[in-house]
Amino acid sequence: MSLSNTATPRYYGEFRQKVLSGEIPVNREIEMEMNRIDALIDNPNIYYDEFAIEGFIKFCENELTLTDGSDLNLLETFKLWAEQIFGWYYFVDRSIYQPSEGDRGGHYVTKRVKKRLTNKQYLIIARGAAKTMYVECIQAYFLAVDTSTTHQVTTAPTMPQAEEVLTPFRTAITRSRGPLFKFLTEGSLNNTTGSSANKMKLASTKKGIQNFLTGSLLEVRPMSIGKLQGLRSKINSVDEWLSGDIREDVVGALEQGASKMDDYLILAISSEGTVRNGIGDSIKMELASILKGEFTAPHISIWHYKLDDVKEVAQPEMWVKAQPNIGKTISYETYHQDVERAENAPASRNDILAKRFGLPMEGYTYFFTYDETLPHRRQEFWNMPCSMGVDLSRGDDFCAFTFLFPLSTGKFGVKTRSYISELTLMKLPNATRLKYDEFIEEGSLQVLPGSILDMMEVYDDLDKFITSFEYDVRTMGFDPYNAKTFVERYVQENGPYGVEKVIQGAKTESVPLGELKNLASERMLVFDEAIMTYTMGNCITLEDTNGNRKLYKKRNEQKIDNVSALMDAFIAYKLNPEAFE
Repeated sequence: MSLSNTATPRYYGEFRQKVLSGEIPVNREIEMEMNRIDALIDNPNIYYDEFAIEGFIKFCENELTLTDGSDLNLLETFKLWAEQIFGWYYFVDRSIYQPSEGDRGGHYVTKRVKKRLTNKQYLIIARGAAKTMYVECIQAYFLAVDTSTTHQVTTAPTMPQAEEVLTPFRTAITRSRGPLFKFLTEGSLNNTTGSSANKMKLASTKKGIQNFLTGSLLEVRPMSIGKLQGLRSKINSVDEWLSGDIREDVVGALEQGASKMDDYLILAISSEGTVRNGIGDSIKMELASILKGEFTAPHISIWHYKLDDVKEVAQPEMWVKAQPNIGKTISYETYHQDVERAENAPASRNDILAKRFGLPMEGYTYFFTYDETLPHRRQEFWNMPCSMGVDLSRGDDFCAFTFLFPLSTGKFGVKTRSYISELTLMKLPNATRLKYDEFIEEGSLQVLPGSILDMMEVYDDLDKFITSFEYDVRTMGFDPYNAKTFVERYVQENGPYGVEKVIQGAKTESVPLGELKNLASERMLVFDEAIMTYTMGNCITLEDTNGNRKLYKKRNEQKIDNVSALMDAFIAYKLNPEAFE
């Protein structure tokens, strides 16, 4: 058998049988991907080629090595994923120019052309699954076997991380264990004047890895749109596109250039991330729509491994849902150790849930733990005294105000009011936009027209808000950056008493941050708005050798402005205790 429009792929068939028999548990996302593959099997216009995948497997097991030089034996998961790339084909009618005899003139004829179906594969899988080795197998296969001249690119958040794809390939070239690599590495790289037959055909150079026989190149590129846009790269791989703090759609940038080529391939692999609401989450929303069947994209292969529920963390028999290579590339003992660490070190809980079990949490709790960011039930502080914190440091597109209400129980009520320009809202990625829409719906975020916020317009709206809820603002703490006009008007209308300037820095922030941390850990900060959960989840601090801390905005997109305003309000309250007696 060669091409068949009814055959079940060999390795997928074996995997499906184990799933149906209960031998391998799978999550909802993998189940939906299996339904998509079953639809390909039933589609009479899609053909399966068994020889293509078998050729890939023979190449890998005969020619390639692990990073340490030992022989490579492909995992069953590698065969399953690669079968989605190499197994499926379809035919299209295309006009092709055919020269006449004697090379004089010619004419166009219509021919049926065989094309590979899958040109994008997304692999979201837990840390330790040897996914980088899988990418190296794909890149090495195309560089060594494809007879056309190709440009191949691999990228990752850092250049050394991207180099990890090339490292086992370089080892395989050095060892040359199979007949193909023995032929391609025969000769000397330094032979520049003699016969080309005596020159190495496949070698690692300063450009990357080059195939001199075909003129093909595999190189490392930085993960930025500016460095990846406009390339004519046929085979591309993107590592850790979801787990890092990535704010650019590099997959889309690669596809713009790669789509100029026939049968291009983009392989995007990553473990789950702890940085929320970025471009990675926007891509995940698109993949979820494809898996649910909301729109058809047969050219995209999606393998999203994760636990279905956080309760399954306590069930070792379910860990294979998130880590299908457990017991092979990573041990159960390592997972047990991480589970114990998550239970005893709450600050590491989110990272472990994301990286080991594919469960993304809301924000990375660098300073506040996940439990401390959970909102309380709905509260009203009508006609109560409060201290107002003002953070206008991003006044061109975002302003934050936080109201702190001292309560008789020793707790503090918290309410917020924030402003964003319409232009800034329109520029947000899809996932972040959905989050901001939630803030707008709850009333904690107001959108003002234009591209730049007018401080007087912000002041007028805030004054109406305070009046409508009859908040008794007795003190105000403010970050002086970009706050001059706002503070001057406030002082003119309300007087200078209780107005405190809060200089940013560890000297000013360390003590109040520690006190706010203690209040949050005891659940004595009573807030009910999602925007406080979001900004507390984004909040991280820099700590010096003396243990002094200060707030740090890692990126402008990761808003912590309401936490900063909360700290300003708390400092103003502490400096004027008599105002609340």
